[in-house]
Amino acid sequence: MEIKGVVFLYTLSGLMITFAGFSALLWAVRQAAGAKLSPLDRFIAKTVMTYIFILTAGALLPALLALYDLPEKWIWPGSGLLFGLPMLYLQATYPGRRRKVVGQGPPPVIFAVFVLFGSAVTLGMLGYVLMGFPYGSAVYVTALTIDFFTVIFSFLAAIDIIMEQPKDVPKRPAPR
Repeated sequence: MEIKGVVFLYTLSGLMITFAGFSALLWAVRQAAGAKLSPLDRFIAKTVMTYIFILTAGALLPALLALYDLPEKWIWPGSGLLFGLPMLYLQATYPGRRRKVVGQGPPPVIFAVFVLFGSAVTLGMLGYVLMGFPYGSAVYVTALTIDFFTVIFSFLAAIDIIMEQPKDVPKRPAPR
C-alpha cells in the first residue's frame, strides 16, 4: 500500500543521514586539526546524532506501519505518537541536559529555535494528527521537516560558539 508523502519521507531520511555523517566528519576534522574535544563538543555531537536518528526513524515510520496494511487513518496518528513523544521529550529536556553536562543552559537563539519553536511544532503536529483533522500526513511531514531544520540551524549556531573557544593545542617539542 502506497501512502501519501512516502517519496518525500525517503528523500528526507537520506538528507538526515547525510547531515549526521557531515556533522560527525566535521568533529573528526576539528579534532585532527589539533582541537581537544570539550564537554560541549561531545554533548553537541551526541545530541545531533540522537536527534537525527529520532528524526530518521520518524521519516521511515509511516512506510513501516503501511507494510502491516494499517489503514492510512491510523498510520499518521500512530507515527505521530511514536515519533512525536520521544522528540518532544528530547526538545523539552534539552536545556537541563545541556546544563548538567556543560554547566550552563543554551544560548537564547538556540533556546528559542531548538527548544521553543521545535517543541511547539512537534506538539502542534501531535495534537493535529491525533484529532484526526484532514491533511494529517501533510502536517506530520511538515513538522518532521521543520524539526530537521531546527536541528541544522542549532548545529550551525553551536559551531559558531565552539569556534570562538580556544583550541588548546598541546605544545610539541621543537625539532632538533
